Amino acid sequence: MKPALVRGQALAIPCLLAACLACGGATPPIEPSPVADGPPAARWYRGNTHTHTLWSDGDAAPEVAVDWYARHGYDFLVLSDHNILAEGDFWRPVGDGYQQARPALLAELRSRFGPDAVELRPSATGGEEMRLQTLSELRARFERPGLFLLVTGEEISDVFDGRPIHHNAINLERVIEPPGGASVEDLMRRTLQRIEEEGRRAGRPVLGHLNHPNYEWAVTADDLAAVLEERFFEVYNGHRLVRNAGDADHPGTEAIWDHVLTARLGALGGPAVYALATDDAHDFLTTPGGTSNPGRGWIVVRAPELTAAALIAAMRAGDFYASSGVTLRDVRSDGASLTVEVEPEAGVDTIIRFLGTRRSGGPGGAPPVGELLAEHSGPAATYRFTGDELYVRATVVSSRRHPNGYAPDDHETAWVQPVVVGR
Repeated sequence: MKPALVRGQALAIPCLLAACLACGGATPPIEPSPVADGPPAARWYRGNTHTHTLWSDGDAAPEVAVDWYARHGYDFLVLSDHNILAEGDFWRPVGDGYQQARPALLAELRSRFGPDAVELRPSATGGEEMRLQTLSELRARFERPGLFLLVTGEEISDVFDGRPIHHNAINLERVIEPPGGASVEDLMRRTLQRIEEEGRRAGRPVLGHLNHPNYEWAVTADDLAAVLEERFFEVYNGHRLVRNAGDADHPGTEAIWDHVLTARLGALGGPAVYALATDDAHDFLTTPGGTSNPGRGWIVVRAPELTAAALIAAMRAGDFYASSGVTLRDVRSDGASLTVEVEPEAGVDTIIRFLGTRRSGGPGGAPPVGELLAEHSGPAATYRFTGDELYVRATVVSSRRHPNGYAPDDHETAWVQPVVVGR
């Protein structure tokens, strides 16, 4: 057990949850909360940690991808191409095939960035190749202190017995090679160990998160629960092949989250796991409705400044939320309750659902996993802990459909990190 990771999962304030605090008498477990006047004490930063370009299997040059996020209100972005960092001399063939620079892309680059935006050379096959810009070049063009930040990233893509096991590693200095493993759990653990080792070697904070566990049904809830080093995973991934919702034989990612939290905070005695939303964008040149367009999911991190170190520190503390469209004004816990406040929008309604698993069940059975503890229609609500919960988290669902979501019936949603009760 790592006490610094489990002795409290305070969101928004530095308070630790040290004891079970029960409500007395007939006090209801949920009540409407007035929306606080003025902005929250700390700054929220919106970003995406899972993005692809022609450095691996995306369809666009990296400057097209970065420009999209910079123009759409993001504060930070991680380019996370497969098993590579955007550095060094790297060329892609010009053509309409897989991992090629399409003629339409060249025209887009020249139109957006000027006639000299494309650097070409003859290829060995008689065609042409285009050079891809490096992260340092992208930083010089797009970064603005306090306004937009590019963070180094890699999607460490490995496989065990035909099952793809992918982790994103954030704020790296150099590429991490996939380590392999004797099982899914062993591979996951070895990957996370390599990420942490690289952070220690480079003397910088790093963070790893598990990507799309239901892609090819690669990672089960039991796998994720057992690897105590795994502290972050994608509860929402905008790529339409990753099976967020599960099927008749496999739980969806939200159900996986509750299973892992129940096992970790119960029998396994481990730390909570925090959830991210990402768009896993590959398709920048297609119209909305593509397999993996940008803008489907992101995280919003509360940090004192826009630096990689500050963002990672806040994420490790659980001071962030995942979203596919809902904006939160505030999230806070005082050790006795969890409060969620939504940024109101005219004509848009929200339902705030508090979920968790209790320590004690009904007569003759175990407690339900991920039980709906309470819900409230409106922009703000507080759930008061009874003292019997292992954890409490919140999901906020909007009445507005996602304009280009993972599924056609997606409603814009936010996922609030769990508060551990009684540790």
